[in-house]
Amino acid sequence: MLCWGNASYGQLGLGGIDEEIVLEPRKCEFFEGKRVRDVGCGRRHSVFLLEDGTVYTCGCSDLGQLGHDKARKKPEQVVSLDAQNIVAVSCGEAHTLALNDKGQVFTWGLGSDGQLGLSNIEDCILFNITIVLPLLCWDSWCSSDRHFPALLKTLRSQRVVYICCGEDHTAALTKEGGVFTFGAGGYGQLGHNTTHHEVNPRKVFELMGNVVAQIACGRQHTLALIPSSGKIDSFGLGGNGQLGTRSTYNRISPAPVKGYLTGLSISEAEQSYCVKRIYAGGDQSFAHYALSQDDSPPVDLRTTRPDGQIYTLSDDLIQKWLNHGHGRLSPEITKYCFYILFIHYYIKGMIISQMSVLFCSNPDHYNTNSKCSGVDINMARLLYHRLIQSDYPQISQIVAASMEKHLLPRLSSSPPDIEALRLYLTLPECPLLSNPNNYTTLTIPFAKAIVNLKDAPIKVLGNWWSKFEPAVFQRLVELYKEVVVYLLRMQKLGIPLSDQRIFTCFLHTSLKFLEILHSVNEHAGQIIQYDKFYIHELDELIDIRNDYVTWFQQQMFSVTMCKYPFVFDAQAKTALLQTDAVIQMQMAVDHAQRQNLHSLFLSGGGVESVNPCLILIVRRENVVGDSMEVLRKSKNVDYKKPLKVIVVGEEAVDAGGVRKEFFLLIMKELLDPKYGMFRYYEESRLIWFAHKSDVFRLDVILNLWFSLWVFRSLQQLLDYTEDDLEEAFCLNFTITEEIFGTTEVLELVPNGTDISVNKSNRQEFVNAYVVYKFNTSVAPQFSAFYAGFHKVCGGKVLELFQPSELQAMVIGNTNYDWKELEKSTEYKGEYWADHPTIKIYPMRYDRIPILGMKSLALVIQPTGGGEQYFPVAHTCFNLLDLPKYTNKETLKEKLLQAIEHNQGFNLV
Repeated sequence: MLCWGNASYGQLGLGGIDEEIVLEPRKCEFFEGKRVRDVGCGRRHSVFLLEDGTVYTCGCSDLGQLGHDKARKKPEQVVSLDAQNIVAVSCGEAHTLALNDKGQVFTWGLGSDGQLGLSNIEDCILFNITIVLPLLCWDSWCSSDRHFPALLKTLRSQRVVYICCGEDHTAALTKEGGVFTFGAGGYGQLGHNTTHHEVNPRKVFELMGNVVAQIACGRQHTLALIPSSGKIDSFGLGGNGQLGTRSTYNRISPAPVKGYLTGLSISEAEQSYCVKRIYAGGDQSFAHYALSQDDSPPVDLRTTRPDGQIYTLSDDLIQKWLNHGHGRLSPEITKYCFYILFIHYYIKGMIISQMSVLFCSNPDHYNTNSKCSGVDINMARLLYHRLIQSDYPQISQIVAASMEKHLLPRLSSSPPDIEALRLYLTLPECPLLSNPNNYTTLTIPFAKAIVNLKDAPIKVLGNWWSKFEPAVFQRLVELYKEVVVYLLRMQKLGIPLSDQRIFTCFLHTSLKFLEILHSVNEHAGQIIQYDKFYIHELDELIDIRNDYVTWFQQQMFSVTMCKYPFVFDAQAKTALLQTDAVIQMQMAVDHAQRQNLHSLFLSGGGVESVNPCLILIVRRENVVGDSMEVLRKSKNVDYKKPLKVIVVGEEAVDAGGVRKEFFLLIMKELLDPKYGMFRYYEESRLIWFAHKSDVFRLDVILNLWFSLWVFRSLQQLLDYTEDDLEEAFCLNFTITEEIFGTTEVLELVPNGTDISVNKSNRQEFVNAYVVYKFNTSVAPQFSAFYAGFHKVCGGKVLELFQPSELQAMVIGNTNYDWKELEKSTEYKGEYWADHPTIKIYPMRYDRIPILGMKSLALVIQPTGGGEQYFPVAHTCFNLLDLPKYTNKETLKEKLLQAIEHNQGFNLV
């Protein structure tokens, strides 16, 4: 052991020497033949830990800091610790600490400010060793500028692996071997070639080019070990020789320690020695050295050491637990299992819960930021599944109890650092949360912790979730869908009145968490398809229609599923739409009846009554004109009434089929170029507004084949991009000349402007064209269309639909499944699925309902007569009379003739 610096109290352990100051490293004979494991330095005393676990102290003991009754100039064993296996020691200014292998802390010395971790002591000076239960931090924290930890954002990306502190300065060592210092610099202890104080961490540039493996801070000086050159650099206060530079001058930049440490090694009796570890504190410094051929290299604080790092969950550790996992676990294994998984730091009443499962194999571990979590989520999943196994229930019970009692209740709504949020990514991968037995004790409390997070941490989590692989994100969504189903099944079985409030809270929490995930999914451009959030069991678990009425009436203190519409599938949303339509129609009918009743009493029946239905009487040859005439005379309330269509000269009564025919007829007319209302795009098979038409109020009763953008806009989601052009018009900007030469774009720029196609101008024109196509060119037409649509279909129910769901609901979808249609088709009379006529019947639809082809519920029945008869469609009832054709050619001929040359409704 080498030592230098202030020796006036015997703190160097050199015995009764004449000098009070040792200006260069000197060998401490006491430690010859002994292996030193750790050293702690106080203001006027020092403590040494040997490899055999014994503890020695020397220096001043006026405040009991040596654990002896008087001062010692040579190290003397602290006999009170004989029965303990001490693994680490440390010093404050005038107190000492020792940690044993069981995690117990022993303290002695000055305790006036609570630094001993004791309370209610009459005498603040303890000469005897006192045990303190495993506390991680104690102090009054009353004399510092900050009473709570604050994040050093400037060091966020520096991969700091080690920190040491002096009296009023701090040094940080990075993974790459760089050194940052900050704090007081009046004596040069920051090493920046100045005596300025530094509020923010600043790199010691004079050490650049060297890889520093160790740093140590004294009271007002700093040491740095550079193994490649075998030298120690020092800087700061030197008045007591603590810099080892053979002088008492201060150094404001790094300078090499002299004497024994000059050069690459220490030569004595033709043997080579090298420094293994450096220590500093007070105004003294120490260096532990050993033979160069010693197997152990110098300690490198940049590498992970099992005895000096946060524990990490690994295959080896899990196997160690599993080897002891059968039967009753020992208390030591139980405690170890608990602390390895969950470490809680208590600082001034503020709880920081941090998962110690860091999965450090991920190379991004040190680069954790708001965009990158630094967690290998797949590795976390594998390790959790190795740990939690049905064959080892004792371990599962310990982990579950630790989560329930100690971890989840202590999660903060505002974690102190981004790294603390990594817990929220890894924990759902634990199989315990997927066990229904743990839903109310683990899974839902975890969701509550996330729901309670403030905006900033939620935003960070959202960024991390958005980088998940779809399968990982889907697992998280599925977990909480299963929780919701579990709760709803419980509700259906019956919840005691006393438990209703907690049940409602559980359900709200789970759905709120799913809502957060859904929002992340949408903002990320759909990590998974939106229909992956559907809970298909809702139809059997809740009364969807009653739920909608409750939500529609905005009843307070009730959790309705309609607050979370993303969980409704197509069948459920169809029921919601139908329920809303019934409500709206009933309100319109009630309004008409009130008017009639009012008129009856006021006029004695002399005023014509108001029809509770909207009646359209149209001629087949003038369907558009007749419809517009009726609609011009109608009021807004009339658009909500049930619609009845009467075609002049035709006998059919409208039970639904006449309306279908009416819409087909009016669509055919409106798409005719003579009206100029729409332009049809052959490539996308969609229509778009014509630029100079103003009759779109009629669209209140139409199903038009518009692009998805129109349905987004109907819900006031008014963003549009270049991708919308591709979808609506099959238009892209790969060949820019074809776009920039169009009249539409030329209208956007002043006359005489040179429309260039070079890359610098491209995006400007693309943006202008998108705005023009979707906004400027059709603003009046779309405004009228929007107003008309909302007269009939507007209201709260639209809030429940995704734009693509609204599109599918209005115009159908193209998810053809002919097998599904065949399965759902009903046959009557002589027909069955394999009848020869049925085998040759071609069933084709251009668009199908949102519920799929099974919802068509087609019925086919045979008719009398021969093959000379045409098929007859009863559209009101999805019923087809199909003669028993014997060959495909005849069937095709008769079917096409019936479709193309026979219009109208007649009784058959």
